Amino acid sequence: MSGPPIEVNNVSKRFRLYHERNQSVKAMVMRGGRARYDEFWALDDVSFEVSQGTTFALVGENGSGKSTMLKCLARILRPDKGSLEVRGKMSALLELGAGFHPELSGRENVFLNGSILGLSKKQLESRFDEIVEFAGLERFIDMPVKNYSSGMYVRLGFSVAINVDPEVLLVDEVLAVGDEQFQRKCLERVAELRESGKTIVVVTHSLATVRNLCDEAAWLEHGVVRKVGPAGEVADAYLGEAHVDREVDEKSHGTRWGTGDVRLTGVELVDARGQVTENVHTGDAVSFRLHYEAARPIPRPVFGLGVYTAEGVQVTGPNTRQADVWVDKIEGAGTVDLRVDPLLLLPGSYIISAAVTDETISHTFDHRHRAFHFDVQPGTPHETFGGVISFNGRWAVDGRG
Repeated sequence: MSGPPIEVNNVSKRFRLYHERNQSVKAMVMRGGRARYDEFWALDDVSFEVSQGTTFALVGENGSGKSTMLKCLARILRPDKGSLEVRGKMSALLELGAGFHPELSGRENVFLNGSILGLSKKQLESRFDEIVEFAGLERFIDMPVKNYSSGMYVRLGFSVAINVDPEVLLVDEVLAVGDEQFQRKCLERVAELRESGKTIVVVTHSLATVRNLCDEAAWLEHGVVRKVGPAGEVADAYLGEAHVDREVDEKSHGTRWGTGDVRLTGVELVDARGQVTENVHTGDAVSFRLHYEAARPIPRPVFGLGVYTAEGVQVTGPNTRQADVWVDKIEGAGTVDLRVDPLLLLPGSYIISAAVTDETISHTFDHRHRAFHFDVQPGTPHETFGGVISFNGRWAVDGRG
């Protein structure tokens, strides 16, 4: 193979956004034969290379051109400008049910989809059991796929795609539809493909996936490349730029429940200077502050909070009872602070839920789910291997031979 597996040179892709289409001959004549439309450039002069054996991520907000770029690489779409080259056998999983015929059974679709991806009938027969076992669909393989759930679609499609033994694998965000166990199997299989020197391109919104799985990344914004480089650096740049004011609107963001005898009127993150913020760094001294208002005297309340990743994984859930911190009684308005020094969360986006209960934690006065969002930027310690927290440990190596 001469050259890298993937080369993208000044690629642009245009779509037409029609205001009104000609629905009849009369309409076509009245408009002079032309329907009105605007031109939309989904990709604008995009360039990057993917080296052999690299796992490469395309990141960016919705509408940034990630999936369009992947479809160009898969030769589903043709660029209007520029050129691209994909060298080697390619397999792609771009959208739910792509390449499946709904009236055919899972078994028949394995052979149909596999042949589209370049496998012979003999090759598919030899790999059929492995494909079905990986998808976990032994009981349903002879059922028409129109009766499959979205998760079953994804499992079968991904299983076929990876068993083609591709040299280049293209994967869209569609894997987020699978359940946790299947996602873990997929990540393990992707890791095996990486170790065997395959080239992988993924579209994802998960910065944790970018940091943990990928070697390099490209950040797209409105069809334009903002940054290409090591995955951790691109994720940090994207996170810093994407930080916005996330004022919580109780009617549209998060939920709450409880008796209302005590209400949590605010949840804040306070920096070392006492300023309310939504953007801190690993290693900073911070306080999580809960504002409350008690409608009547409440004896021995318990305050707590939960910290979650943007993907919904709980990081921690401390409360005052666990810390053996008690207040005899509250009434009226006040605040409760949880001081954290240093904050050892690694770069990423996090969500706070907060609650106040009675001393048994069985009676909830107020629980605010997804009450507050904040971002963590790189700081000290600066660890780029991914994950959620830093141990802030010190290595010691015995030098004796």
